[in-house]
Amino acid sequence: MTATDPSVIRILLADDHALVRRGVRLILDREPDLEVVAEAGDGAEAIALARTHDVDLAVMDIAMPRMTGLQATRELIALKPDLRVLMLTMHDNEQYFFQALKAGASGYVLKSVADRDLVAACRAAMREEPFLYPGAVTALIRRYLDRVRHGEEPPDQVLTPREEEVLKLVAEGHSSKEIAEMLFISIKTVHRHRENLLHKLGLRDRLELTRYAIRVGLIEP
Repeated sequence: MTATDPSVIRILLADDHALVRRGVRLILDREPDLEVVAEAGDGAEAIALARTHDVDLAVMDIAMPRMTGLQATRELIALKPDLRVLMLTMHDNEQYFFQALKAGASGYVLKSVADRDLVAACRAAMREEPFLYPGAVTALIRRYLDRVRHGEEPPDQVLTPREEEVLKLVAEGHSSKEIAEMLFISIKTVHRHRENLLHKLGLRDRLELTRYAIRVGLIEP
């Protein structure tokens, strides 16, 4: 298999220690569906390589000179929205973990167990599934329980009732004009609700809105 094979996940590897990169590369390249196609020694170099290489996945260290993995992750996702990013770090640290999620990373893998977890994390990221090490799962649950304990409302209901109505009608295939007439609102207001829906849910178009509506049970598939 080569990097031109569509079944191969093309990986950009960024770590400021050449020895670590060599070890990680050995883990990844022995898998038939994974191939490291570019290596960077820091975040800035990773961004430069992402501009010149076709890559599906970036595996990034957090602590690097010039530009950290967290900073680079934000830049990479802005540059290539379809790129998946995994953080590979020695830090079993809740603060870094939450910062990585905020930056847009798909997973958080500890270097100490990379030989066990990294390959699975790469494949999970490409399936758009998050990969979290056990300590990270515990941290997420603890943070959620803390919020409940302090009376903070968990963000279960991200959409307003009106946005939900608009989403349902969009997903059912109605035009903006039809939705405006059905809900007795202006077409401009319908457009604003659609923009808010895409922004809130991190989606791009009507097709993705429809898939979301099916997933949450607003319409039948």
